[in-house]
Amino acid sequence: MTVPGADELLFLALGGAGEIGMNLNLYGHAGKWLMVDLGIAFGDDTMPGIDVVMPDPAFIEERRDDLAGIVLTHAHEDHLGAVADLWPRLRAPVYATPFAASVLRRKLAEAALTDAVPVTEIALGAKFTVAPFELEMITMTHSIPEPNALAIRTGLGTVFHTGDWKIDPEPLLGETTDEATLKRIGEEGALAMVCDSTNVFVEGEAGSEATVRANLEKLVKARKCRVAVTCFASNVARVESIAKAAVAAGRHPVLAGRAVQRMVEAAQECGYLLDFPECVPERDAGCLPRDKVLYICTGSQGESRASMAKIANGEHRDIVLEAGDTAVFSSRVIPGNERAVGRLQNELLARGVEVVTDKDVDIHVSGHPARDELVRVYQWVRPRIAVPVHGEIRHMVEHASLAKACQVPETVLAPNGTLVRLAPGPATIVDHVHAGRLARDGDVVAPVEGEALRERRKLLWNGSASATLVIDSQGRPVASPKVSLRGIADTEGELIQAAVTALEEMLADLNAAERRDDDRIEEAARQSVRRVVRAHLGKKPLTDVHIVRI
Repeated sequence: MTVPGADELLFLALGGAGEIGMNLNLYGHAGKWLMVDLGIAFGDDTMPGIDVVMPDPAFIEERRDDLAGIVLTHAHEDHLGAVADLWPRLRAPVYATPFAASVLRRKLAEAALTDAVPVTEIALGAKFTVAPFELEMITMTHSIPEPNALAIRTGLGTVFHTGDWKIDPEPLLGETTDEATLKRIGEEGALAMVCDSTNVFVEGEAGSEATVRANLEKLVKARKCRVAVTCFASNVARVESIAKAAVAAGRHPVLAGRAVQRMVEAAQECGYLLDFPECVPERDAGCLPRDKVLYICTGSQGESRASMAKIANGEHRDIVLEAGDTAVFSSRVIPGNERAVGRLQNELLARGVEVVTDKDVDIHVSGHPARDELVRVYQWVRPRIAVPVHGEIRHMVEHASLAKACQVPETVLAPNGTLVRLAPGPATIVDHVHAGRLARDGDVVAPVEGEALRERRKLLWNGSASATLVIDSQGRPVASPKVSLRGIADTEGELIQAAVTALEEMLADLNAAERRDDDRIEEAARQSVRRVVRAHLGKKPLTDVHIVRI
């Protein structure tokens, strides 16, 4: 399907459905496509050298002339983090409320795209048009300023796209959830609700930031030496709570990490945090007494280049933690980051640092709705169709079951690449399209399943071997073959000698015609070396062969 018809409304997720992170949603109607969010996720241990992955936008890139616009629901990395990388492939106008626009502009400046990308600021609660779609920003609560849901209106009905949300009666920053508008959408008649599934297995409600602020203050006051608290840098209300807890305990807050510094700057630029406590610069933090300092650190997910990891490794230029100090993790572990966070906490504990997490004290609440909140919004909006997103398959299946229990007539399970016709008629899966992943590899963006990253994974698990054959024009050896191994155990050199012997035997076994064929020699040599390594170690190394003819 190339162009959506005037008589149909389509939905397609290319990221964020079947996984948590890197959201990319598309709505198609009357010849045009609307993109909602364009985010990233973080690489894991299966992607050596890769920090960031993002959805492959190939489907919409091929149709970019029909892409009417990109609307960002909020400033989290998994919703806008890929704009700077992928906008040159899409070249569509971008719409965001002021805080998301402020965060985005900083990213665009780093990518030298400030003047290229047209970013339109949309006021909170505003209605605007990205033809043929009529849109309304709806204020929600989440773990970042200005989280928005979207009412997407067409002649075939209204879709309520929730973005990330919860119902927090005391969010500390920003307004509470716009309950009146949600009920109004329900009264007008909602065709579909495309909804966050992250906490569908969690009973009750997510909880309030106000509770966390009070508990952080108690925790910090009870500590006698240095305190370092890490949280999501984008959770500006939490950052403010930590800073206020420091002041209440007679400590000086220090913003440790560029991400948290930039988030505070963006918030203040948009009129938030105007009474934020004065902070001591990182470079001066070491001059403060141990009982008079509190570090607000990046790196709650174990990121190797964040400030908490540098502190734990003893590599931070200005900050140290040692026995008697406390490291507080005011965050949850994103699925997939368990090993990285575990390593970080073990490194801190090995230094004699006390580690406090949300399992010890109530110092974190999620930004996503638990079951009671999901039920409440289904009761307000009363959609005809439920489309769970923002979750792994298990979350989406459970969410669909919950929606049915809430008397939603139709539910659609639509993981990435599933093209759904929402209207007319019953919701129907009409096609499946490519929905791959791209990786930011240094300064370039490459397919996760591309040759370069496949070879890197082979190197990670199997090591590499290199063989050099010096032969004459007739393929007769001029010198003994040379073999080198990388990432392969051969302490006595026996494996290299076995490989050299195998190469000599291989050359001797070739006939005269084969010895004159470099491609034939190269392939035979590669197989010989791999056969030897596999026989000795059970490994299949990435093998290069160099032929030098004299």
